[in-house]
Order: sequence, then C-alpha cells, then structure tokens
Amino acid sequence: MTRYVLKKIGYSLLTLWGVVTVIFLLFTLLPGDPARMMLGQNETAEQIAMVKKKYGFDQPLSIQYIRYLNDLSPVSFHSTQAEDYTYFGEKYSGVGLFTVGSTTVALKFPHLRESFQKNGKAVTQVIGETLPNTIILAVSAIVLAVFLGVFLGIIAALFKDQFIDKIIQFISTLGMSLPSFFSAILFAWIFGFLLHEYTNLEMTGSLYEVDDFGTRKYIQLKNLILPAVVLGIRPLAVVSQLMRNSLLEVLDQDYIRTARAKGLSLNRIIRKHALKNSLNPVVTAVSGWFASMLAGAVFVEYIFGWNGLGKEIVDALNTLDLPVIMGAVLTIATIFIAINIIVDIIYGWLDPKIRV
Repeated sequence: MTRYVLKKIGYSLLTLWGVVTVIFLLFTLLPGDPARMMLGQNETAEQIAMVKKKYGFDQPLSIQYIRYLNDLSPVSFHSTQAEDYTYFGEKYSGVGLFTVGSTTVALKFPHLRESFQKNGKAVTQVIGETLPNTIILAVSAIVLAVFLGVFLGIIAALFKDQFIDKIIQFISTLGMSLPSFFSAILFAWIFGFLLHEYTNLEMTGSLYEVDDFGTRKYIQLKNLILPAVVLGIRPLAVVSQLMRNSLLEVLDQDYIRTARAKGLSLNRIIRKHALKNSLNPVVTAVSGWFASMLAGAVFVEYIFGWNGLGKEIVDALNTLDLPVIMGAVLTIATIFIAINIIVDIIYGWLDPKIRV
C-alpha cells in the first residue's frame, strides 16, 4: 500500500509540474509587454525599464522559469545577502533551514507573486478572499445534485420504461446538454426578473453584501440559490442517470431475488440491500465533478455576480492581470489533482485489486 501511495503522489507531482510549465509558457509567451500592462498608457521608457528590472522581465525565459518554480516550491533557494526571501522586488516570509555558501535553503508557503492591477496586492490574498465563496457554491451545488439526483434515479429505476422514467431521462439529457452560461442567463432572467415578485430572488448578488450605509457586511443566503442550482444541473443529470442504471443492475442480482422470495418489501430491499451497492458509481462521479465545478463556476459566478474565484478570473482576464490569472488557474489545477489522488488512494485501500 505504501508503494502504491508513493507512486500516486509521484505521478501527481509530475502532473502538477507539467501544469505549472504550461501555465508559465502560455502566459509568458503571450503577445504584449507585462511592464506596459502594469503601468498603463502613460508610461515612460525609464519607468518600463525599472519595472522590467524589478520583476525580472528583462531576464532570459529560462531564468524566469527557474525563478517561477523557486517561488512556487515550498522549499526554495535564496541569497544569504537578502534581508528577506525575495523574488526581485517582492518579499515574502519563510523559515531558513540551512545555508550552503551564499545560498539559504528556506521553507515557505508557495508564493504566487503580486497583482498587476490591485496596487501590488498579493495573489495569495486575492485567492484567499474569493476561493472560500467558490467552495461554498461548489459544495452547495454538489449536495443538491447528489440528493436530488439519487432520488430521481431511484424513481426512474422503480418505474422503468414508464412515463415518469422517460420524463426523468429527458430532463437529465437536457441538463447534460445545456451549457452552464446559457442556464445561468435563463435562470437569472426567469427567476430573478420575471418571477422576482414571487421568488424574491435577485438576478445578481454574492454571499456577503454591504448595507446601504456601507458600514456593515451581512450574509445573504438567498443569493446562493440560483447559482447553486445552475451549477448543480449537469452533475444532477449525471448522478440520476448513473443511479438509475446502477440500481437496475443491482436489482437484477440473485441476492435481491432471494430477498424478494423471502417476502421482503421493495422499500426495505432498496434501503437495506440495493441502495448501498448502487452508490459506488455515484461516489466516483461526485469526486470528479466537485473538482470540475471549481473550473465550471467561472461563467456562473460572473453572470450572477458571485464574488468567487471564477469571477475573479474573468475580471483578471479583462484587465490582463497575469499573476492573478496564473495563480487562480494553478490553484484550481492543484485542488483537482489533490482530489483525484485522494480518491485513488481511497479506492486502492478499499479494493486491493486496483493496486495491482
């Protein structure tokens, strides 16, 4: 088991290194001058030269790449002559482990650098302020999808090939085919505008709102309803289909026929025997969908004005704030990889055949 875990961790680290490399090359080789993006339209040649020198934009691509890896690595290397652990002009805290010659090996939190557009605000701070809202939205959506999807899947299996089964399958197919941004616009218009008098829901709004005087921040849970429903539509459709097919397969097993022969009611058979064994594919789907939701929340958050990481990515794209874009994409990729490795390890622990 230990070898299996180490092997999975090794693969994940290689995958993460590949993601970091692609992100660096993709945004570094983009047309345009990062120094001009930071300074705006009224820059001078001297100002551009100073910014390039400060942030290392004048260095060869290979040097920039190595320093980018050094910033992201929890164990990094720094000059002993520096007062702080720095990447050019950016300072961050760390704990020195040992010194070799003029180089100090330090232990630190991965440094995602500073925003171009937010007055030098640290990208980690930007992500720290928005990621919790995205996680709340993703968890709410996946909980809604699981409970409602399992319920609809059971109903569809019990009424196989009947009218209600066909209706559920049609709705599931429609839910999987509709793009999230279209569903978001449709739901915001219908329930937030046309039916606002009855639903009391807003077209846009985030988890935290400020009162009219700007002095108090309060939680507005009703703003979570529409984005959570829209984000949960596609996983709900997948879960209901998986649950239906899995339950039909389980109900056809010999031990279920034995339970029926003993006179057990269908309700008891499903609750005590069939349901647990039917949930395996659902658990597999949920683990993958939760990580995917962090990326899929981009359009949903932007349309509903939900102040999460997805909306922050769109805003950063509009202002060409490259450090925020790179840091946000890397954060989502890291969470996705971490969830996958945890699920793989759990599967390996539950089923030894998988380790082989």
